[in-house]
Amino acid sequence: MTAKVPTNIITGFLGVGKTTSILNLLRTKPSDEKWAVLVNEFGEIGIDGAMMSEQGALIKEVPGGCMCCTAGVPMSVGINALLRQKPDRLLIEPTGLGHPKQVIATLTSEQYLPYVDLKATIALVDPRNLRNEKYISNQNFNDQLGSAEVIIGNKVDECDVDDIDAFNDWVTDQSPSKIFHKLVSRGQLPLEILDIERLVPEQVDARDAHHHHHAEMEPQFELDPKQPYVRRENQGQGYFSCGWLFGAEFAFGFDELFSLFSDLKAERIKAVVNTDRGCYAFNVSQGVVSVNEMSLEGFESRIELIDSQLMPWQQLEDILVKLAGINR
Repeated sequence: MTAKVPTNIITGFLGVGKTTSILNLLRTKPSDEKWAVLVNEFGEIGIDGAMMSEQGALIKEVPGGCMCCTAGVPMSVGINALLRQKPDRLLIEPTGLGHPKQVIATLTSEQYLPYVDLKATIALVDPRNLRNEKYISNQNFNDQLGSAEVIIGNKVDECDVDDIDAFNDWVTDQSPSKIFHKLVSRGQLPLEILDIERLVPEQVDARDAHHHHHAEMEPQFELDPKQPYVRRENQGQGYFSCGWLFGAEFAFGFDELFSLFSDLKAERIKAVVNTDRGCYAFNVSQGVVSVNEMSLEGFESRIELIDSQLMPWQQLEDILVKLAGINR
């Protein structure tokens, strides 16, 4: 490689719209540029990468926990694989439960200094969460915002005046001041923020990794041809996740699946599913179900739920298996 690759970390808590924002950036990128995206998800079933693959980006997924745990071998393997393809830009989306300082420490280490030009870290926040004790008392939530030079208040179309005031007050109170902040809706990030230079704060020792029991060397897996589906669970940082991967030969009833996701009380639901109407991406945050049609064909259906409470996974699995028309 003859030039460093401009790189941005795009962070933010669960359900804030990171994936939607990256999809919008990919749609508006210069047509002559090749971008790469490293996606890290708390759950064991990779879903965000499936949504991004339609935009022609180079995708590498690191599922199975927060990136502070996977900032070792899996993260390095993923970054190296993407850099070998000589992208014009690299975007990194840590899980909504991740610690961005540890990712920054890895990217600014001697290993990547010749290859990565780390730009400003961008943190998305739902302004409504800045008035919610559940979020403002969460250390990860605060770490993500504290590590970023650029703050984007997303979902402004769903906010009221008090939410906007809370966002503006929060930005005003920050020391050191943030380089840039903006209120947007539906993840419409201005492309130019990717070129904002980062501040160089006190050094973060990459050896001071934050470890969890769920960290694994290579958590990725494939569905065995003889298996109709597989289930994987994860837990850590006060959250539980459960995900399913269903064979491409199974199709779910769209209406039934939409009703199921609408009724579930999980804090976060993501899915890319083959239905009787075609392939669709489902995204559930704060009880709102959004749906986007996808052009994927022959794709394995992926469903992931995250909640701060342990949910009746087996009961839910029985429902999904029935909706998929699988006989056990």
